[in-house]
Amino acid sequence: MGAGIVGCTVAYELSRSGAQVQVLEPRSPGQGATRASAGILAPFIEGHGSTLLRDLGKRSLDLFDPFMSRLRDDSGQELIYTRNGTFEMAFSQQDVTRLRDLSALLAAQQIESRWIEPAGFAAFEPNAAPDAAGALLIPTHGFVGVTSLTLAAATAAEKFGARFSVATGAINIRPAANGRVTVRTLDATLDADRVILAAGSWSSQITVEGAAAVPVKPIRGQLLQLQAPPGALQRVIWGPGGYLVPWPDGSVLVGSTVEDVGFDEAHTQDAVERLKAAAVSLVPSLAGAELASVRTGLRPKGPDDVPVLGKSRVVPGLIYATAHYRNGVLFTPLTVALVSDLVFDRAPDPALRDLDPARFGGL
Repeated sequence: MGAGIVGCTVAYELSRSGAQVQVLEPRSPGQGATRASAGILAPFIEGHGSTLLRDLGKRSLDLFDPFMSRLRDDSGQELIYTRNGTFEMAFSQQDVTRLRDLSALLAAQQIESRWIEPAGFAAFEPNAAPDAAGALLIPTHGFVGVTSLTLAAATAAEKFGARFSVATGAINIRPAANGRVTVRTLDATLDADRVILAAGSWSSQITVEGAAAVPVKPIRGQLLQLQAPPGALQRVIWGPGGYLVPWPDGSVLVGSTVEDVGFDEAHTQDAVERLKAAAVSLVPSLAGAELASVRTGLRPKGPDDVPVLGKSRVVPGLIYATAHYRNGVLFTPLTVALVSDLVFDRAPDPALRDLDPARFGGL
């Protein structure tokens, strides 16, 4: 249930492995949180001080190369996927201290990073703001084109026999005989061996008989797309006010807001102005860049910012895969692997202990 990046990639993996898969989605694939994701793959920035999120993110990042290679082959589609690092800029002594501490931590884990003084910016990011105090380059980081990845996964899943039922959302899940699961929509009742609840922010709106509501809420993120000359930025640039993601055609994604406004997907002029100012603070030449579009999406946030992923204790056969919040894209290959193990009853992965839905009670 759900055809965002999690739902589509899980459907792809399960159908590729021989399962008969049906995907329920009230909109077109990739039209929820996915459409407003910049696709940054940066666990050592996005970990937000959480050792668990950093460790899970690094593990998932290590799976990306083979995952993307398989998806390219199976979908027959070209995908934007670059691993040439992030360039996180410091503008205060506090930033400098934090980034140097991070560099030391990475060195202890044998992960490459490099501190760049402003005089050295020309060799890495010639258009970066010269008034910065320095920047930390982490070469293993990168980014991926999220919408193209999601649609490629849907295409590959269909090639392996998966069926997508758009304009169809689940409203009720309940246990059935012999450990099976019944799913009811507005116009049909379906029966399955396994059901994966991957509806993102809308997961809490689906009733699971006998279980508590999934503790996930929508957090709106607004993202700008600017048009700059190709090559104006070499890699993802990060700063205190936001981040920039350069695409090969010169498009620059600028993100992102974090807004607790319920299910409101509208964009706001205030956010546009703040994001454009953040972009210019990092790369002054973007002051003249044309605003091509504004994207919004609702990120699914759980109480502890860690995904809710694992088997239901209430409905045998139900598997939760939601509440990825800001890490849905980064965690994609790992989520796919964990859900596949659960569906096919393989030995439980140790990571599932930290993701167990039961940590929030009657799920």
